[in-house]
Amino acid sequence: MSEELFLSKAFSQSMHPLKVVPYYYRASRTFEQNDITITTLVTFNRFKVFSELVTHYQGPISATVHVKPSATHALLDALHDLYTSTPAMSTYVDIHLVLTPFDRQLNTWRNTARLFARTEFVMMLDVDFAICTNFRFAIRASLDAKIGRILKEGHAALVVPAFEYVKQQDGLDQKYFPRDKQTLLSLVKAKKIDMFHRTWAPGHNSTDYPRFYSAAPGEVYKVTQYHPAYEPYVIFRKEGPPWCDERFIGYGGNKAACLYEMYLSGMSFYVLADHFLVHQSHPYEEEARKLERKSNRKIYQDFKEEVCLRFVLRLISTAHRP
Repeated sequence: MSEELFLSKAFSQSMHPLKVVPYYYRASRTFEQNDITITTLVTFNRFKVFSELVTHYQGPISATVHVKPSATHALLDALHDLYTSTPAMSTYVDIHLVLTPFDRQLNTWRNTARLFARTEFVMMLDVDFAICTNFRFAIRASLDAKIGRILKEGHAALVVPAFEYVKQQDGLDQKYFPRDKQTLLSLVKAKKIDMFHRTWAPGHNSTDYPRFYSAAPGEVYKVTQYHPAYEPYVIFRKEGPPWCDERFIGYGGNKAACLYEMYLSGMSFYVLADHFLVHQSHPYEEEARKLERKSNRKIYQDFKEEVCLRFVLRLISTAHRP
């Protein structure tokens, strides 16, 4: 089967026309299999924060870049400048292109980045988050411990709690972000930082932030109050867990749908209490968010019913096998 035919089948549920170009740029480094690849999505207006992510992480990254036919040459020229001017980029980053006129096919882009990741573990992360602690080292050092074993078996997703500045202007420059938990807690106490998207509690409440604040050093605790709208940033095994459903277009429900299906498949979520991310502030497209969330709310309700039925039927089928 040719690569073009394979990719057309792999992304047959996405909106078309769509063309995937894997490894438009390929990192020069060969990665160890037990490393953690950040999988992320990049649009033209996020190139600066993408460069900061690459510089801070210093590890494998698989990034999907959306290219509109109307802006192909300008974007590819800018991408070339970015890739060649950021020293860590050519060492650590694989770039995959998705050429389509349609904006925000976010789950298609997520699946592309994950499909072409070159390590055993991946992290699903939005590009505008600052990595503030070295969770990569901590996880790789713990792969032989209990939490590492269930991660390797594909039964766990590790949550890195997300935060944002209360005043948007305070979150514009990553060089002022906290880099250890003690500093983070002091900013939380001063009401300068809070949980990410605090106005939409179901999105991150299941992380149990009060427990995170009081957790002992090195603690990893299980999420016990799961909500279908839960959408944390997670690390999991690349092969085995369900892939993101590609029917979602635009803001609202897309990442929650990925994680909901993982949860129904039998995966559990565990919070890394020593580690955290901080969102870099940027303006939102409020009108688009409002319209797309309204549309995706109905799609997500239908999706939940469908995926629940699918897993029930699978369970019944398994139970009746001789």
